[in-house]
Amino acid sequence: MSVFPKKSNKMGVFTLSMLNIAAVLSIVNFPEQAEYGYAIIFYITAASICFFIPTALVSAELAAAWPKDGGMYLWVKEAFGPKWGFVAVCMQWLNSLPWYATVLTFVATTLAYIFKPELATNRWFVFLTLAAVMWGCTILNFRGIRLYAILSSIGAIFGTIIPTAAIILLAALYLFGGHAPAIPFTPKAVLPELNNLTQWMLLAGMMVAIAGIDMPAVHVTDVDNPQKNFPKAILISSIIIIFLSIAGSLSISLIVPPGRLSMASGAAEAFDQMFTAMGARWMTPVMCVFLIWGALTTIITWTLGPSKGLLQVAREGYLPEFWQRRNQYGIPVPILTLQALITTVIGLVIFFMPTISGAFWVMMALSAQLYMIMYMFMFSAAIRLRYSQPDTPRPYSVPCGKPGMWIVAGLGFLTSVLSMTMGFIPPQSIRSEGALKTVLYLLFLTCGMLTFIILPQLLHYYQECRMKKENQPSNNS
Repeated sequence: MSVFPKKSNKMGVFTLSMLNIAAVLSIVNFPEQAEYGYAIIFYITAASICFFIPTALVSAELAAAWPKDGGMYLWVKEAFGPKWGFVAVCMQWLNSLPWYATVLTFVATTLAYIFKPELATNRWFVFLTLAAVMWGCTILNFRGIRLYAILSSIGAIFGTIIPTAAIILLAALYLFGGHAPAIPFTPKAVLPELNNLTQWMLLAGMMVAIAGIDMPAVHVTDVDNPQKNFPKAILISSIIIIFLSIAGSLSISLIVPPGRLSMASGAAEAFDQMFTAMGARWMTPVMCVFLIWGALTTIITWTLGPSKGLLQVAREGYLPEFWQRRNQYGIPVPILTLQALITTVIGLVIFFMPTISGAFWVMMALSAQLYMIMYMFMFSAAIRLRYSQPDTPRPYSVPCGKPGMWIVAGLGFLTSVLSMTMGFIPPQSIRSEGALKTVLYLLFLTCGMLTFIILPQLLHYYQECRMKKENQPSNNS
């Protein structure tokens, strides 16, 4: 049976599961997670229980109860009104902009390993690759949801699942071949080091790494029988994502000691070290192609998702008419073009940070701050809607009624607050550069976060004033 029906563009369970995996699971995050060593088992398990699973359960209920275009905007709007729905979807869209830059930095540094590894630290090479790939993915998305679904499904398999499985298998062969693990195992090593500032700092990146299971909800109207298939796809993809995240990250940390990996090119470094030890270094460029494929799939998956939520806001009149324009495939071309332009500008931070890894982290941290604000809105909206719209049919709902929703959404909300707070801790590569670099890091995050929070509210206020003026003549007649 074909995954993609000839007479319908609707997505089934398999396609939606692959879309979820493409949106969340990314080898880009493995080097950062590998910094935890064996403690990654604890951290991913804890993050899954406290954040990933609550996000999956809550977004599944909201998507099934309100199966219309809009996703995050629609849910928060139903709970708190259009203004806060607008702010929430802006957080979803804006957080993706610095995040695109981090993934594209990974693409550039991994591409360097195919041709000349030294290019991984060349700022111009990284920036120009970032810009070219971002615009290429944007243009691809102009072709519509069907191409988007096909690319995401194939890319999730060949660009994410297969390379992750390869990392796990190669790590096993590497260790069974007589090589000692980079970190010796002790039961104590699995436990977190709560007095380790670096581990707390990485928590913000961890949340971003496993976030995004809610993103495919904006495509709920493109899913066949969404009330049944959406929760089922979330369950399947969640199990795969959690398992592969732990196994893939741990495999890297067993080969390359924590602290010696570049956050931007760590996956390529790990493959290079494993293949070199096995006398097959020629395989490194081959595997890098798969890594790039997976990262490109993630970008293609994400460039369209948040933009559809912003399009819904525009169609309701909260953005100028120009931003409501769509091409013949229903794609919001002006919005996609704007996000490609802003991402390119954000990528310029590469020229101002001490290292490529430092630039990678500061963009990741800003993305985490904005993302967690959006999730606070989502969890709060889910609780409020249980009271304000209790009679709305919920084909799928978080178990145990209102107490269950308070526990699940409340846990997710508190975890979001903790993660956002931890994002202000600068990485060691920046702290080691002195007080000035640390202050610049904090200023970048604080100013970036405040700008992106205030800007949507100013836009909303301006549009409301404009709409009132337009309606004034008819009211006075």
